[in-house]
Amino acid sequence: MLYPAPGRVLRVSNRGFTLIEMMLGLAVLAVLALAALPGLRGYLQDCRRTATVNALAHAVHSARQLAGVLGRNVVLCPTRDGADCSGALDWSGLLVLRTDEAAAFDPEPAPRFIRLAVERSQQSVRSNRDAIRFTPLTPAASTATLTVCDARGPRSARAVIVSRSGRPRISDRDAAGRFLVCP
Repeated sequence: MLYPAPGRVLRVSNRGFTLIEMMLGLAVLAVLALAALPGLRGYLQDCRRTATVNALAHAVHSARQLAGVLGRNVVLCPTRDGADCSGALDWSGLLVLRTDEAAAFDPEPAPRFIRLAVERSQQSVRSNRDAIRFTPLTPAASTATLTVCDARGPRSARAVIVSRSGRPRISDRDAAGRFLVCP
């Protein structure tokens, strides 16, 4: 430790920030936050869209796998009452995953529900089919395109395209290569 020479006084300055310096720092921080806000809004919309698209792809994978495991036809479709397919082309909300026919050992097949992370006020999911059917022996499914749209419109829409083999792929265009259309 260093000591001052005899007869000299060591002065320590405990100087902090002044009020003006603090206000200027906060003003700069506020301007930077306002500049970042539009980018953050777009990032959050991208995250919501990605979560919805991934949930749809997972639902398709689950239906395809269930058909193979059970050895029976499986249907993936939207539902309103939680029991039967609604027959609607709007896939926002609750989906039901169930066997197409009853087996001798399972006269009342219990449906398996998949809830999508879709907030109807911010996103919509539309399909060109009211249901997607998967067959077990020859891996096949009804082809479908599930389009996820938000407030930004078709330029940021994404589609989950289900091939004839039942595999989903994610694209920013439809199965024919055309731009997606949002309602």
